[in-house]
Formats: sequence, structure tokens, C-alpha cells
Amino acid sequence: MAKKQFKAESKRLLDLMIHSIYTQKEIFLRELISNASDASDKSCYNALCSGSVPDRERYEIRLTPNREQRTLTIADRGVGMNKEELEKNLGTIAESGSFQFKNDVEEKEGVDIIGQFGVGFYSAFMVADEVTVVSRKEGEEAAWRWNSKGSDGYTITQTEKEEPGTEILLHIKENTETENYDEFLDQYRISDLVKKYSDFIKYPITMEMTKSRKKEDSEDYEQYTEKEVLNSRVPLWKKSKKELSEEDYKAFYHAQRYGYDDPVKTIHTNVEGSLTYTALMYIPGAVPYDFYTKDFKKGLALYSNGVMIMEKCADLLPDYFGFVQGLVDSADLSLNISRELLQQDHQLKAISQNLTKTIKKELLSLCEKDWETYGKFFDAFGRTLKYGLYSDWGMNRETLQDLILFHSSKDDAYTTLKEYLDRMPEDQKYIYYGTGESMAKIRSMPAAEGVLAKGYELLFFTEDVDEFAVKMLQSYGEKEFKNITDSDLGFEAEAPSEEYADLMKKIKEALGDRVADVKASTRLVSHPACLSTRGAISIEMEKVLSAGPDAQKAKAEKVLEINTGHPLFPRLEAADEEQLRLLAEILFNQALLIEGLPIEDPVAYANAVWKLLDEQKS
Repeated sequence: MAKKQFKAESKRLLDLMIHSIYTQKEIFLRELISNASDASDKSCYNALCSGSVPDRERYEIRLTPNREQRTLTIADRGVGMNKEELEKNLGTIAESGSFQFKNDVEEKEGVDIIGQFGVGFYSAFMVADEVTVVSRKEGEEAAWRWNSKGSDGYTITQTEKEEPGTEILLHIKENTETENYDEFLDQYRISDLVKKYSDFIKYPITMEMTKSRKKEDSEDYEQYTEKEVLNSRVPLWKKSKKELSEEDYKAFYHAQRYGYDDPVKTIHTNVEGSLTYTALMYIPGAVPYDFYTKDFKKGLALYSNGVMIMEKCADLLPDYFGFVQGLVDSADLSLNISRELLQQDHQLKAISQNLTKTIKKELLSLCEKDWETYGKFFDAFGRTLKYGLYSDWGMNRETLQDLILFHSSKDDAYTTLKEYLDRMPEDQKYIYYGTGESMAKIRSMPAAEGVLAKGYELLFFTEDVDEFAVKMLQSYGEKEFKNITDSDLGFEAEAPSEEYADLMKKIKEALGDRVADVKASTRLVSHPACLSTRGAISIEMEKVLSAGPDAQKAKAEKVLEINTGHPLFPRLEAADEEQLRLLAEILFNQALLIEGLPIEDPVAYANAVWKLLDEQKS
């Protein structure tokens, strides 16, 4: 019996397949079960074309592990293959009978083929050192045996088989120091893999399970075998929403270990048209413990007709929606051979865009209809949405700007930007915000006095990402954002008299280049002085950026503002050169402390305060 060789390109691809393409060896079972399901689909289709009604229970996919002989058998009662088809489909890698069949029946309804690439079968060689296929085609008496030990080649001989279908016998490799192949002979491990990857194949996947029970009238136990269906067969997400209760959705959420909490929102959508897919997604109620670590893997499980292609497909979700859990099942997607090919799938990208729109719509609905629940959600994941605004140079603003919440001076509660805009007085030019560690601290800042005194609402930015996010947002509803420490707040206040210009110049000379300018303030009410800024970098941004590697570049252009109506101001006017320098140092350093910025020379500042106190005593 002459051994036949794989074609040269097929031999190279087989070597690559065995050693490189699949990083998880366990998926071989998924591939072979999918092929068996595919063969059963073809048989069902043929039966329908001949006018008979196929019995789906007959198309059982049987798994049989044998520890003693180190074999695992996957058997189906599908359409089967003859000699020519074995030669064509298994002798040439990437020659897919399934793909050809799909093309033949593309215009007909009721046929959905999982496998479209002929390489899936060869994943068997990742765990087996020898593979034997025995197949008999429907309508033919002859059966054929295909055998191969890898890239060396294969043989095809005639044999006998009682009924049509295909049996694949894998001789499992021996264990090595780094690989445990015994797991693929363990009935519980096999059962787990079926649950993980093929739970929703529509045909029963069965295996004889060895169990134990008490003997009758005895305390002793005996072993027995019982055929068990390993897969649930009917995906929850493929059921009509009318059939499902909230408890059904919650049970699935917990069964899939999406979270220990209850989800705040369940999104179950079925799309048909140019794109066809079903999505079942959950908005968790609490932050996963590892969510803000590099160990967290975002993404949805990706299925093709009930067969899991990828456990976490990151490309289905933008990073700012990375907290969403769930899955997508599409008949338009193929069981591609690699993550790289999947990333290039234009249908996947189109589905991702649709999912992003759906998630946004559902979150907006939650915000409008259940404010309390949305607030809890935002407490958990609002920071991620803000980073979404900041990332990609504000490209996500249209998606995210109406999902963002900030605490407001109105009642210290959350508000949307739309609600803030709706409440704005006609004379208000900007959306005002203050930055700081807490709402109370921002409210007490000298720079906040003028804004609040005008009756304007103030947004409290208490997270380091807040200001960076609105810098990318730039504006909302044609109203620009304005930090209360900005040197120009747009107030129509009366400008201070020019008679103070010389005094401000002297204070600027005393402080040197530590400030960009000194000016009489139009915003202060009770405080003697404050710092404002000019340019793109605010004081809070300076603090955040100073913690990074480019600290020397992260400097705000500071302006010291003096309250000409404060009781201290006449003393500034009457001070001699040395006293003015002393008062300027104290006012500037106090303004730094209020803003949470470090004092360059604490000893000099303390000495200045003591000297001032000593002068007061005398």
C-alpha cells in the first residue's frame, strides 16, 4: 500500500498548523465537533431535498475516550465521504468541502454551515501522533480508511462500516515535561471542553460517563456507565425574548461567571439584514476586582452558529466599553484559523460598530429612565467613559458626551452636560468647572467665589482624568468649558482702575518669573489673593503631569490676582519696598498652598510669616 504525500504547500502548512497557528491545543475538539455538526447539516439538507423529514436526534455526535489505548474517537452519522472526497478534503489542506457546499446552497434557506476552512481537521495533530478517519458516504456501500502520522503523508484503503457517517480516531500523544496530553482522555475534562466551546451545537454530543453508586442492600459502591448528553443544544440567546424572564438572564450571567453581582442592564438583540448576528450583553453592577489591572481581558465571547470561536474577542468592543460582558453569535463569521485573520474580518468590524451604537442607546435609556441605577453604574465605570473621551484625541465625543456625569454645585448631585446647559442663565458664556480633591475643597477655593456669586453653576472635577477629558471635548452645545482658575472667566465686571498698575508691576518684580503676571482681580470676594492661569495647562493639569516623566515641561502659566477690596490691600499700597516684597511672598505662597502646590522654600515662607507677625506685635 503506497503512502501518498501531501502537496508541498500543504505539507508546509501542516507543519505550521501543528506548531504555530493554534496557541490552545484544546480547541482541536471544537474543530472536530464542528466538522461533525457540519456533516450532519449536509445529511439533513439532503434528506429535505429528497422529500423526507430528517430526525435530528439521529445525528448524534459520539465521543469515546479510551485511556488504556490512548485513543479518543469522534463519530457522527452525517453525510460521510467517499475515496475521492477523502483525497480532496483531507489530502489537500484548506480544500474545504464545507466551503464548497456552502457555495452550492448559498441561495437556499435553512442551511447554516459552521466550518468554511479545511484546516480545522488538522488541529487534531496538535494532540495526536496518529489520526485515522473511517468514512462511508450516504448512498454508497463502500467505506474508506484514511490514516496519517503527520506531515510524512497519508494512506487511503477500502474498509467496512455499518452505516454512513465518519469516525475520527485520535491516538493521543504521550505526556512530555511541558505538556499533559492525558487531559484529553479524561471524561470530565472532555465534558468541560464541550461545555466551553460546543455547548450550543444543535445535535446531541454524547459520551459514556463512568459513574459510581451504592449497591443495593449494601454500603459498598459499584461503577457503571451511562450515556450522557454533554451539550445544552439550545442557546439562551437564540430564544425569543418573550420566552425569557429576568431570572433566566441573571442565571446565565452568573453561570458564565460574568460577575458575582446582578447586572444593571441586559441587552439582548437580534439583527438580520446585511449583517446577521445575535448579541447578549450585560452591564455589570460592580467593578471586577482586576478591572483596572493589566490582567483584565476585555471583550465578548464570539460564536459562529453556536460554536465558540474566541473566548474574549477584544475587537468587538471599544476600550471605553470594556466593562461590557457577554457574547455575539453570527452566521456571517467563519471559524478562522487565527486571531490575526479574524481582526481583518470586515463583518466583525461592522458588528463592532453596531454593538457600540446599541450599548450607547441602552445606556442613554437607562440614564433617562432610571437615574438612580445609572448613577450607581457611573460610580463604577464612569472613569472608563472619561478616559474614552480623552483617548484617540476626542474622536469618541459623539458617542460618550451624553453618557458623562459630573457632580454640580446645584445640589452636589450628578448632572449630565445637557441638564447643565438647560439650566444656564442667558448671560452665562461658559460651562464652568473647578478641579480639586473633593467637592468641598473646590467650593471653598477663592477662584470659585466669583462664579458662585454670579449665580452660575459649577461642575466639580475630582478625578485627575476629568479636565483632560473636557479638554478633548472642548465644548458642549456650542458652549466652551472654562476652568475657574482661568485668567479670563468672561465676566462683565468693571475693570480695576489703572491706578493699581504700578503696584501690580512692583509685586511682579518682587516675585520674578515665578508668575507670568500680577493683576487686580475681578473675581475675588473675601479672599485677598488667588492664582489663575493663562494658556492650555491649568494648575490641576500641572499637578497631574508633574507626576509623569515630563515633569519639567508641565508648568502652568500662573497669574497672581490681588483683591483690591480686601482689608489687606491698603497695607500693600502703603508698604515700603521691603515690606511689599515680604507681603508678596506671603500672598503668593498662600495662593500656592490653597491650590495644593508645593512651596519652593518653606523655610523662607515661614520666616516671612514670623517677621510679619513680629511687625504686627510691634
